[in-house]
Amino acid sequence: MQRLLLKHCRIGTFARDDGAVAAVEFALVVPLLLALYLGSVEGTQIFTADRKVAVIASSMADLVSRERGEIDQSRLDDYFMAAANIIQPFSAAGLGQVVTFIQVNDDGVATVRWSSANGSGVPRVANSPFPLAATTEMSQLARNANGWIVAAEVTYPYQPLVGYIIKETLDIRHTEYFLPRFQEEIVLNTGT
Repeated sequence: MQRLLLKHCRIGTFARDDGAVAAVEFALVVPLLLALYLGSVEGTQIFTADRKVAVIASSMADLVSRERGEIDQSRLDDYFMAAANIIQPFSAAGLGQVVTFIQVNDDGVATVRWSSANGSGVPRVANSPFPLAATTEMSQLARNANGWIVAAEVTYPYQPLVGYIIKETLDIRHTEYFLPRFQEEIVLNTGT
């Protein structure tokens, strides 16, 4: 009987002891806090990579649109190489860049005049249609400005830092359109 009473007292003491409640609560909350922290770090990194890809696309289209009459392939290659510095601190591996010079006719049909690519980018075929709807504002602006557009398409395969919250590679893509500054065709001089 005394043993039973002793066991009953120990259970009662254990039930009234609240010294370990904080440890239990901490153990329950830590996974949630860790997920929030890692998710916010990953989200910030994705946002930063997205902004850098947008800056590369905008810079490429802007630099090419400033050319007058022609651009040498070597200069275009220098622009492509500069993008590797813009993407820092992320790795430039997998960065794909395509610069395309487009002619838009009076009906709004966009046709590739020339295209050059770097990295994992694939150049568009000359004289092929370019997917730019005639109803877009850029198409209408081009028709009012001698029908030329510079398009820069940039893709980047973002690899998650931790892989705990986001597990797959995210393909970040941006396309920027600029009108040539001098409203004339820019010829690509490949040196051949």
